[in-house]
Amino acid sequence: MPNSSARMLRVAAARADFLEYGGGGAAGVSEVVVASWERSQAAGVDIAHPNAQFTDEIDAASLLVRCARPVLQQLQIDTADMPLVIALTDKKARVVQRIDSSSAVARLLDRVDLAPGFSYAESTMGTNGIGTVFEAGQPISVVGPEHFSENLHLFACTGAPVIDPVTGRVEGVLDISTLSSSWSPLMHTLVKSAAKDIGRNFLLDRGQAQRAIFETYLKVTARSDRQAVFAFGESVFVANSAAQQMFDADEQRIMREHAMFLMAGKDRVSDTIALPGQRLVHVRGTRILAGVAVAGMVVIADLVTSSQPGTPDDFSEQQLPQVAIATPQTSQIVGGLWRSRDSLAGGSTPAWIRACGDLRQALEQVQPALVVGEQGAGKFTLVAELFHSVYPGGRAISVDAGQLESGCAPSDLGSLLGDSAEPTLHIIRDIDQASTDGVERLEAYLAAVAEVTGPVWVVATGSDSAASADLPFRELLHHFEVSITIPPLRCRTDDLPTLTAALLRGIAPERKVRLSPEAQRVIARYSWPRNISQLREALVHALRRRPVGEIQESDLPGYCQTASRHALTPLEAAERDAIVAALRDTAGNRVAAAAHLGMSRSSLYRKIKTYGIVA
Repeated sequence: MPNSSARMLRVAAARADFLEYGGGGAAGVSEVVVASWERSQAAGVDIAHPNAQFTDEIDAASLLVRCARPVLQQLQIDTADMPLVIALTDKKARVVQRIDSSSAVARLLDRVDLAPGFSYAESTMGTNGIGTVFEAGQPISVVGPEHFSENLHLFACTGAPVIDPVTGRVEGVLDISTLSSSWSPLMHTLVKSAAKDIGRNFLLDRGQAQRAIFETYLKVTARSDRQAVFAFGESVFVANSAAQQMFDADEQRIMREHAMFLMAGKDRVSDTIALPGQRLVHVRGTRILAGVAVAGMVVIADLVTSSQPGTPDDFSEQQLPQVAIATPQTSQIVGGLWRSRDSLAGGSTPAWIRACGDLRQALEQVQPALVVGEQGAGKFTLVAELFHSVYPGGRAISVDAGQLESGCAPSDLGSLLGDSAEPTLHIIRDIDQASTDGVERLEAYLAAVAEVTGPVWVVATGSDSAASADLPFRELLHHFEVSITIPPLRCRTDDLPTLTAALLRGIAPERKVRLSPEAQRVIARYSWPRNISQLREALVHALRRRPVGEIQESDLPGYCQTASRHALTPLEAAERDAIVAALRDTAGNRVAAAAHLGMSRSSLYRKIKTYGIVA
């Protein structure tokens, strides 16, 4: 047998002779393994305890991972309950994904750091079934004492390169590891076949998504060689030479962010946006589809010299007046506008500026408007502040659509619907939350507003996905003339410093508080799924920890330190928070944090990656 005890003994003896006498002593060992031993020795690899390097920079959503996913899923099914572990690495020999068919083997491999984020490059780990594949340029099996490092002698690993058939480059390695006593030549065949399937998926993936983007990009650049052309996609960002000369990296990022926001709702877009330094650029884009999925967008950008209409004024001095209360019965659905607050309606992000301009125009023309966006994106605040910027003496009335079923009839609002010489805006909050009964009341209410003499009209806010949902409020859409979409906070990266400063002034107006650069970077990295409302909650939490002075990153909630892409269960959330707390208590020392938590270092690193902990 290839892994018989006698053979393993001969290899072990040859390795000992090699370490004592050099390459001449490694008789009976394959040339590939001996060459790897020589490279490992020259690199200074510790034969007893090699130091596996770790990085947070692996891309778990790369083209490699996407193309490998169906192959790994099938491998997981085919090898269920077998004593092995499957690992996928990127082109730098860093493990990006691991599948444990055997929990026992997995625990043993945790001890030698074969886990996501760790590098198994030959120069640091010695001869192994990952790093040596890159060096040898071919599939290879390393069994028992064929490993240069003693702590790997318990294992057998078989790896094969994943080759991109278009470029011919090695994009990663697929490895199967098991105990040396369980290794079989069949693993060599299995790994080679699976790695080839992953490489084939590179070609198929380009055919369905990237190829569609690239082909459109090439056609556009051929017709517009002197214009700036960009191609945006999930894993694609291409700019022609004109674009690179005309716009710096920050400007390109702003345009990509804006284009991705526009791409969510339209097949073709044409918009003028403001860049830092007061430069205006007109962008025209076409959304690229691969089947029914959105693959990306190709954009042409032209600098313009004319001023942009509808740019909002500075709202920093605006205050919201006290709202009129008609009767005790209506007090439960009217109110909340009387409090003075620091303005949140300012911003420099193009998508936000566009929304402000469109809303301002609708308010100036007294057009009933539907303002949509994600939960907590600032829809109500923007409507209220912008209204009082356009009409300083105006009156704003807030109506919560979700409370209209509580027994108060529209007639109860009679005093608020009377004739008025001053502009009066009725803001219906969360109109998509209205029940069937609430929609009937709103129908009567909106009809009553339409009959009022004078500048009195309605603006409603709602979820950005509500218009496509079959909800009762759709019966009310005929009351509105325009629709305006508010971008989420994740599409307003440049506005975050101003927003956090404004929120801090609003939460603690009399205190001297500020964010440290590290805390600001944590805020910039987090995705804020509940937008401004969640950012406000995080700052309130931080101010409880540090009432005055400079807020540190450790003062922010634990979830700010993560970038997890899925909703966590209560148990997972508790484990994540415990890991974040341990890292804080040990000043980021992961070895000490692992000891404090009672888990291996590689298990801690794998959970850090799973939960997206970035602190």
